[in-house]
Amino acid sequence: MNKYILGIDGMGCGMCEMHVEEAIRKAIKIKKVKASHFKNNVVVFTESNLGEEDFLRALDNTGYRITSFSREA
Repeated sequence: MNKYILGIDGMGCGMCEMHVEEAIRKAIKIKKVKASHFKNNVVVFTESNLGEEDFLRALDNTGYRITSFSREA
């Protein structure tokens, strides 16, 4: 299982969190996703080995911007 932590710019409310989570769910096969506008991040759990570019594509047309990217196995 891989854990990805992405810093996200542009989230200001719970609805923003839902938009980010939904965009990632639609683009990437995941186990769990949790966005937080308080922490300005999203945490994703998946079996897949992904790169930052996979998440950039997922959020491309949403208006939210990735500010940091980290992966833990």
